[in-house]
Amino acid sequence: MSKTRKIVKWSLISIGTIVILLISFGFWFMGLIPKPIQSVAILEKTLPSELAYLTQNKIAKRGKILAVVTSTDVMGSSGKITGFELTELARAYYVFQANGFEVDVASPLGGAPPVVIDKGDMKEYDYAFMNDSIAQNKISQSLALSEIDPNLYSGVFFVGGKGAMFDFPDNPYLQSLIKDYLVNGKVVGAVCHGPAALVNIKLDNGESLLANRTISSFTNEEELLLIPDAKEIFPFLLQEKLTQNGAQFNKGNMYLNNVSVDQNLVTGQNPWSTWEVSEAVIKQLGYTPKERKITAEENSVKILNAYANKGYDSAKELIKNYATETNKPIDRELLAVHSIVSSMRYDVLSAIEIVQLLSYSNQFIDH
Repeated sequence: MSKTRKIVKWSLISIGTIVILLISFGFWFMGLIPKPIQSVAILEKTLPSELAYLTQNKIAKRGKILAVVTSTDVMGSSGKITGFELTELARAYYVFQANGFEVDVASPLGGAPPVVIDKGDMKEYDYAFMNDSIAQNKISQSLALSEIDPNLYSGVFFVGGKGAMFDFPDNPYLQSLIKDYLVNGKVVGAVCHGPAALVNIKLDNGESLLANRTISSFTNEEELLLIPDAKEIFPFLLQEKLTQNGAQFNKGNMYLNNVSVDQNLVTGQNPWSTWEVSEAVIKQLGYTPKERKITAEENSVKILNAYANKGYDSAKELIKNYATETNKPIDRELLAVHSIVSSMRYDVLSAIEIVQLLSYSNQFIDH
């Protein structure tokens, strides 16, 4: 056999071995993720009346909050579809409602705004929201910003979604409302790309409204990992623009909960910050948020934050503690996703250790 043929033969054997190993690893990796107790088919039928958080210990009406979503359905000239993130509206909507606030939904153009539904992120509250006839009516007939009476609301909440990068920053109705609310002590909340509404606002003295304010939003790193050509698609990168306008940017761990509270301005880094942002809005309105069962997703985010901030042993201990307590479920799919995110960032050690945490958590499934 010639030398060339031997090289080709062993190259093919090596490639075949690698492929087999990758396939074997894939089956093993998927085996670490237990099937959810509730199937998607069951979750899809969830009704608001089935959520104890909404039906038990009801709080009397305290006022109204305005939720603002984007009207933009395409990212610039890229052709990529966008809209508001359903999970960011659904979860905030129910926190506000459970705490005594009626929620109205508005958008720059009014009418039915475009929506982004990521099935992988959908949980019981999100499906309940989709089955909520009152909420869905408010979305399909969203109020146009030009028709809004700011005096009717105690606060405003800007829902994320990449469309917000296009129709929030220069909207005169939003700019007027935000400036009025922040100056006069009303509460402004925003999550993920929602803080795009804040970037171009000037005070009467000409200074940026954001000057020296602590802000969180979707970070440059988070944006560019998912959309490498984001600088060409969007009019700006949000973190960069906020900083340019004088904000003190508070950056948390990638794709994990991180919230900034600067007096009556509450902002969150990404979709996983929605629960805390919404409850922080309630606190800034002067109320103690109604007690709520922490979701499995939130518990997993805490584990991942513990890993990122304090290391493997701290995250492992937290998993053990959750396993010994009642009502402390863990979303193991989210752990798996973050191991993949680490791989995408070429952080091999983190990818391996998060897989090890996932494997460790499976010891407690039946407990």
